[in-house]
Amino acid sequence: MKKSIIKSTGMFVPPNVITNHDLEKFLDTSDEWIKQRTGIEQRYWINQEGETGSSDLGLEASKIALKSAGWKPEDLDFIIFATLSPDIMFPGCGCLLAAKLGLNSTPALDIRQQCTGFLYGLATADAYIKTGLANKILFVGGEVHSSGLDKSTRGRDVTVIFGDGAAALCIEGVETDEKVGVLASSLHADGNYAKALMTELPASKFPVRFPPDVPIEDPSYYPVMDGPAIFKKAVRMLPKVINESLEKAQINLDQIDLIIPHQANMRINQALGQFLKLEDNKIFHNIQKYGNTTAASIPLALHEAIEQERIGKSGDIVLFTGLGAGLTWGSVIYKFL
Repeated sequence: MKKSIIKSTGMFVPPNVITNHDLEKFLDTSDEWIKQRTGIEQRYWINQEGETGSSDLGLEASKIALKSAGWKPEDLDFIIFATLSPDIMFPGCGCLLAAKLGLNSTPALDIRQQCTGFLYGLATADAYIKTGLANKILFVGGEVHSSGLDKSTRGRDVTVIFGDGAAALCIEGVETDEKVGVLASSLHADGNYAKALMTELPASKFPVRFPPDVPIEDPSYYPVMDGPAIFKKAVRMLPKVINESLEKAQINLDQIDLIIPHQANMRINQALGQFLKLEDNKIFHNIQKYGNTTAASIPLALHEAIEQERIGKSGDIVLFTGLGAGLTWGSVIYKFL
């Protein structure tokens, strides 16, 4: 039976490091406040001049992953691109990325699952491989948040959190009877909490997507978040969905070598570890360096965890989990070949 195997990973962040002290220059905030509330020390933002989209960051991450896998772009059967910050309203970043890779017929799919984009994307890639629809898949999570943030004190609670970046995986179907690859996935959504984390405008639900009576500085054009509600939902739902996947995979929590959660907030991930009674080294953190990069968050953390040799050896088992806008949440368990 074919199993979905991660052949390689790649990541790319833009060159501009924005520290908390940099944010102090134009926001009523402080390094101490940001670190205490989020655990973030810095993040990367694109240049303010020129044009850089999520597909551009995804292209650089893809080049690294493809080279590491020994693949050429024309080897790809399918491209999955996860983002909440597409270069343009349409067409999607998957098509734009395919063109930048020199492709002209490879199917491409965009998914808009925000912070759980990687979880939904990996589960989708696994389904395509197991049903024979594709054998070599490029997954990319890429985000450019910085150009869409409210960089005034009004928006500081959200602005300090988000960073730009991209990560890519080459995923291949491998014929084997071993219990490897994607062992289990559990995905959920509850649109009743949509307003807890959202950007409302521009919106097709209105007769005019840019309502003429709404000033451009209106907060509806910027991300808003009910932080306490998201925190409570995350610490309640993530342990449940982790146990759901463990039951599906028929393994115990102590068999997991590393948990890589979505990097939304250090306190959420620490609370998750405490609830599951895990040692600190069992949960991977890199939010302090990159902030929340949404769809790029988990694959970027995976790339670093492999580079640091925290995970990646044959038989290692990693659990990915996260919750974000939608609301959506889920977990995926993966075993290295």
